[in-house]
Amino acid sequence: MRALLLTILLPLVAVLSACSEPAPRFLAYDGPEVTQIHVAKDRRRMYLLNGTDVLASYDVGLGFAPDGHKSRSGDGRTPEGLYFIDRRNPNSAYHLSIGISYPNAADRAAAAAAGVEPGGDIFIHGTAGNDGRGRDWTAGCIAVTDAEMEEIYAMVRDGTPIYISR
Repeated sequence: MRALLLTILLPLVAVLSACSEPAPRFLAYDGPEVTQIHVAKDRRRMYLLNGTDVLASYDVGLGFAPDGHKSRSGDGRTPEGLYFIDRRNPNSAYHLSIGISYPNAADRAAAAAAGVEPGGDIFIHGTAGNDGRGRDWTAGCIAVTDAEMEEIYAMVRDGTPIYISR
């Protein structure tokens, strides 16, 4: 009787386990290199480029107070200017994330002159279930859907320049 029960239950457990496995987060990409990223804050759009060719584009959410350049910690603004992708976080609270090199030397100098902290930890990241929080909800980061973040994470390499415009 026990052997019969195991014969029935083991395949059922295997099927149910397979159904509950999350979709893979790490995609493979073998297309053209992403040579630069452009974020147009006014259009809430991000473009992954190879030279001047657009490889992919995404709608984005920005900081909760997106107008203007980030100048201090807690201002809710997304920085503007030229930065670089400088790190990645596969264990992000927002699904996956890639870091932006804010603050740079000019940002740190401007903050010091104003007597404030420049802030930091600016990322392109997923939403991890926060899709309903409104269009601009981050602390200054650039948000895309989790599925889009999986694509971006696969396509973009550390060292890629990112230009964020008004």
